[in-house]
This record gives sequence, structure tokens and C-alpha cells, in this order.
Amino acid sequence: MTDSETRLKALMLRGLDGDTAAYRECLALLGDRLRAYFMRRMAGAPGDVEDLVQETLLAVHLKRSTWDSAQPFTAWAHAVARYKLIDHWRRRKIRQTLPIEDHVEFLVADEPDPGVGLELDRALATLPERQRTLVSDVKLTGLSLAEAGARMGISEGAAKVALHRALKALAERMRRADG
Repeated sequence: MTDSETRLKALMLRGLDGDTAAYRECLALLGDRLRAYFMRRMAGAPGDVEDLVQETLLAVHLKRSTWDSAQPFTAWAHAVARYKLIDHWRRRKIRQTLPIEDHVEFLVADEPDPGVGLELDRALATLPERQRTLVSDVKLTGLSLAEAGARMGISEGAAKVALHRALKALAERMRRADG
């Protein structure tokens, strides 16, 4: 973990706990990093850099509850910035590619925890058969909602509702298991 990541993550965690000074400092430091990030990619339109910084900071603020504090903060913030940049290019009808080397540290996969599959199997086993099949078909096998619904003899809309309920139930069980 870099010093920058350590500092930003600590400030963000304190900010989420209600420390407004830490949160303000986190956003200021992040803003500086975002400016550098966007300036490297927006050489042809430097006037848009500050707008992108502000849009990204606003998105980070609005979506801060979606950040998993067990994960690196800068990777999450970088993803938000990248999506804002892509949205900007789409609005301007600009087609651009980003070198993969800029993102290699975010693409390195951790070794999967061997216990995860067992936990997933146990959690799925707690669901009724219909929900278990639906989750497996859509989320593990990759079928569309329409395909999974057709296999079960229900409409796509009914499959969507059932899948949502199943995932909500799984999430609740996992939260209780972690608590």
C-alpha cells in the first residue's frame, strides 16, 4: 500500500465517521490527484479538466457509501474518475483509448480465497430451490433473465423480482454470518 493510499484511506474513513475536517482534506488531496490524472488525458482540452475534477469529487461524495472500506480507496476513486472521463468523451463524441499500462496495478487479481466457494455453496443452500436455481442460472452460469425465466416457466419480470429477492436474502444472510 502506498503512502498516498494509506493517507487518503485513513482520511476517508475518518470522514465517513463524521470528521468533517478529515473529509475536507481527503477531497482536497483527491482533487489534486484527479487534476493530474485528467490533465494527462485531456491535453487537447485543458479547460474541461476542472469540470471533470468537480464532477468526480461530487460523484465520490454522493457514492461514498458504495465504497468497501476493506478495499483500496484510491482504486475505487480512480474507477469513478475513469467513468467520468468516459462519460465526458461520450458527450463530446470523442473516441479515445487508454493505455492499459496506466491501469495495471488495478488489474492484478488477488488469489481467490479457497473458502469462498464453500461459503457461497452454503449460502445458496439456504435459499428455496427456485431462488437457488435462478441465482445460479443468472449469476453463475451467465444466462439472461429472460432465458432463466423461460427455463423456470416464468416471465422475465417475475424472474427479475425473484432474483432481486434472492440476492437480498443472500446479502442479509452473509451480513449476519459476518456479524
